[in-house]
Amino acid sequence: MKGLSLGIDLGTSGIRTAVVDGTGAVLSMARADYPGRASADPDAWWAGVSECIARQIEAMRAHGFDPARIARIGVDGTSGTLVLTDARLRPVTRALMYNDGGFTDEAAQIASHAPDPHITRGPSSALARLLRLQSEADGAAAHALHQADFIAAKLMRRGGLSDHNNALKTGYDPETEAWPSWFGTAGVQTELLPQVRPAGAALSPIDAEIAAEFGVPQTAMIHAGTTDSIAAFLAAAPLEIGAAVTSLGTTLAVKILSQTRIDAPEIGLYAHRIGGGWLVGGASNSGGGVLAQFFSPAAMSSLSAKIDPDMESPLDYYPLAKPGERFPINDPAYPPRLTPRPSDDAAFLHGLFEGIARIEAQCYAAIEAAGGPRPKPLLTAGGGAQNPVFTALRERVLGRTITKAVSTEAAIGTAKLVAQVP
Repeated sequence: MKGLSLGIDLGTSGIRTAVVDGTGAVLSMARADYPGRASADPDAWWAGVSECIARQIEAMRAHGFDPARIARIGVDGTSGTLVLTDARLRPVTRALMYNDGGFTDEAAQIASHAPDPHITRGPSSALARLLRLQSEADGAAAHALHQADFIAAKLMRRGGLSDHNNALKTGYDPETEAWPSWFGTAGVQTELLPQVRPAGAALSPIDAEIAAEFGVPQTAMIHAGTTDSIAAFLAAAPLEIGAAVTSLGTTLAVKILSQTRIDAPEIGLYAHRIGGGWLVGGASNSGGGVLAQFFSPAAMSSLSAKIDPDMESPLDYYPLAKPGERFPINDPAYPPRLTPRPSDDAAFLHGLFEGIARIEAQCYAAIEAAGGPRPKPLLTAGGGAQNPVFTALRERVLGRTITKAVSTEAAIGTAKLVAQVP
């Protein structure tokens, strides 16, 4: 009988775990907070994961599932979050999170060596964070570890390993399977960089003492993980070419699995290697955050009942909360277009819905124009996916059926990723 797979998700608000069987069916889930809400503290990451795994084991036993059947473990974390540790995996720097930025000196250092465009350029890049951490380590560092790498390393008691997805934004090229040759001259201490494996690849068995502490078998294999956003995609969609997910949260994010690698940072498109293809994605600054500026959830629900989703709105909006767009237009000064505003709030909301739907359609059209596939199937998630009128309107604008995703829990996606390993 094929063993069970455990996925561990280090989210921005807490830790979640999921256990799936060989078919990907979810058997058990658990969650825990970061101690003291310290989501930027590596020791808190490990303490929270330890607590969450303990709760997961209890939940499995309560539901009649034997933890001794756990055969595979994978970890996802926030993309671009980094910490430097010594050889014994003790942090020797603070952690810099995915949204930490302002590293202008480091960005200038990178810009003098990196091609233009390149994913490592800019004051908020993961490589800029790595350079800052190097300057704070005082020569005591042995490993540069992404958030998921750090937890996997603690489980194996072995550092120096990462995955294609987490390493991408730090500059690793998953196609040539190498770190850039210019890293050394740019000041990167290349001896700190991890060896990189495909997402889901087997790395090493769990450390025997850690296994005994958690109550999992010593034969359980730790696998290369992924990022939280890719794990959420894997939870929602099948791992097949053309599978696409639109997430309608505060912002609008699209991802589609392509046979072809499409990296077009000039329009805000990036590709992660996953399975036998490339997960191509981009994010617009439009989305639910703009709607929330004008309407409460209750008001949106009430006004939506007055909208005919089969009718096109005459309003030509490009809904943004403030100037600046990332994809399908990459322009930090791109202006919002939210006028004229009709006196009828339902007509105004209709125009906002239509504008967001057109941006979604433009996102997928840009991917297709760059050589990517058409979405099939197209799944949707996030708060905006809960509104049936908005969904019907989007179906008209995109010209295709949209299916609500059953789950976008990253822990489930990571568990499914490692479950697919033979």
